[in-house]
Amino acid sequence: MSHLPLIGVTACTKQIGLHPYHITGDKYVRAVVVGAGGLPLIIPALGELIDQPSLLDNLHGLLFTGSPSNVEPHHYSGPPSSAGTQHDPARDRTTLPLIRQAIDAGIPVLGICRGFQEMNVAFGGSLHQKVHELPGMMDHREPQDAPLEVQYAPAHPLQVQPGGLLAGLGLPREIEVNSIHGQGVERLAPGLRVEALAPDGLIEAFSVEGAPSFALGVQWHPEWQVGSNPNYLAIFQAFGEACRKRAGQR
Repeated sequence: MSHLPLIGVTACTKQIGLHPYHITGDKYVRAVVVGAGGLPLIIPALGELIDQPSLLDNLHGLLFTGSPSNVEPHHYSGPPSSAGTQHDPARDRTTLPLIRQAIDAGIPVLGICRGFQEMNVAFGGSLHQKVHELPGMMDHREPQDAPLEVQYAPAHPLQVQPGGLLAGLGLPREIEVNSIHGQGVERLAPGLRVEALAPDGLIEAFSVEGAPSFALGVQWHPEWQVGSNPNYLAIFQAFGEACRKRAGQR
């Protein structure tokens, strides 16, 4: 029997006029439907107001999305952010504890961009706040004034590491990905396995060792036009299959 999995998609907070809103990008919810074959449920950034164990009892997967905001550095003992850096403390209070609980409960997890960074922080890792200012590192940011098709176009190759989750999905040893981030992994958290590296050595993907289900974080954006890129689609299809398996078990 085929089961339609209910996949939680994390939201950010945004002030629109006089009112705060909980929002997530169309590309993420669309990729859940098109790529993973699931039903997206947006999870508001309400922190401790959400009964997370009850939430997890009713979900079959979780997608931790990208965002214009960054994880507040006190969560990984980092230095204060530069002036003008966007933060979303309500999202931090929601996602950071949710990641560990979800993975421990065997719920499939996919983290993208900020979600990838959240996973590293949740497991005890740290972040570079400005990768482009580090000696020998590339500028991984998108051209701000370019149209979306240019911003999300392939920007650099990745070396997929042998023997890992991505290699097991049939991804070739080298793939081309987009690059739309200013921060990145500084210290990889214990229990995370490197899955892919950028040409400058920056970690671009990791999996969670010993996780009872699918648990992957990627720094690039495979949700972008997911149906037109076979490598991006393979990630979402594997995530969706893990979510369907959990739905069947539940």
